[in-house]
Amino acid sequence: MDLSVTSKQKMDGVYILSAAGRLDTNTYPRLEARVEVVLEEKPHTLVFDMEMLDYISSMGVRVIAKAQKTMKAYNGRVVLLNLQPQIQKVFDIIKALPSQQVFSGMDELDDYLDRMQRQVTG
Repeated sequence: MDLSVTSKQKMDGVYILSAAGRLDTNTYPRLEARVEVVLEEKPHTLVFDMEMLDYISSMGVRVIAKAQKTMKAYNGRVVLLNLQPQIQKVFDIIKALPSQQVFSGMDELDDYLDRMQRQVTG
């Protein structure tokens, strides 16, 4: 199976990258290229929506970890959304991201983003 990647700006400073298919050694350059384009905008939050992702290899994890490192350099954050059980298991095993950065759905993510923005605006 192939990989398709889309990106959209959800709100000011928040971008959602959606991946569908297999994220592996052959397909990770697609996601990596899209991440690089989005990071040029210096978002404060980068969301990886993995609802349609069937498989992730170490190269896929590397792309996410690299994005996290770049975002951390300017106090941005990476969050994961809609992880399928097999994808969640990979992150559980490697403990790549804290659990508070993994969301079960868009409503939970929106609540989190609302709380973060209220902290900034008062």
